[in-house]
Amino acid sequence: MEVLGIDIGGSGIKGAIVDTNMGGLISERYRVPTPQPATPEAVAEVVADIIKHFKWKGVVGCGFPAPIRHGIVKTVANMHKSWKGININQFFEHSIGNRFYVLNDADAAGLAEFEFGAGRNRKDVILLITVGTGIGTVMFTGGQLLPNTELGHVDFLGKTPEKYVADSVRTQLDMSWKKWGLRFDEVLHYFNRLFYPDLVIIGGGISKKFSKYEKYFTVNTEVVPAQLLNQAGIIGAALAARNGEIAYALS
Repeated sequence: MEVLGIDIGGSGIKGAIVDTNMGGLISERYRVPTPQPATPEAVAEVVADIIKHFKWKGVVGCGFPAPIRHGIVKTVANMHKSWKGININQFFEHSIGNRFYVLNDADAAGLAEFEFGAGRNRKDVILLITVGTGIGTVMFTGGQLLPNTELGHVDFLGKTPEKYVADSVRTQLDMSWKKWGLRFDEVLHYFNRLFYPDLVIIGGGISKKFSKYEKYFTVNTEVVPAQLLNQAGIIGAALAARNGEIAYALS
């Protein structure tokens, strides 16, 4: 099944057509900078532009940087505060016209990595950490997703993991890979004490540079880079839409 997947981030909004059976892109990615301020109306215009770019008439899967429960945006960290409380599926459908399946962006990346990437065929406890403008987290146990974990926003050293080791923080403070890697190691130890995962997957754009900082990890847990790199969010969003359409057809 072919589905248009869209990954909404704090700095960019990316889309591509996905073959959800093979778990790969069958078009070039199309990226547009995230509008500032990232209000619902402004983001909807960009999403509509991406859909128009691909001349797409069908269902759309979309990852969004916020916890989403039963279609409702619960809190907002890296987007405009006016998103809070919106039924995001209905908002996009009414604004654009396509049927939408929107989920937390980290959960989207996790779905892709679990089905086609580093978590494939694993049934134990898996923690995926996406690192970009913010920090997203995904938990799988026994093959089941625990949605909206949002561990990037828990209290940590008087801050949050997101304010401590997001890639945007590394860039702003001009940290060396060693300094940043040691910081990230502290976060990994903290998460390990909370959940004792069997596998930690590092996702987001920073996963491409895994070799630059992995040597600074001392946590006693297997840590690997995401295999789908920064395509995971797009692929996972498309998978969520595929699964939603299957459930819709059976209902």
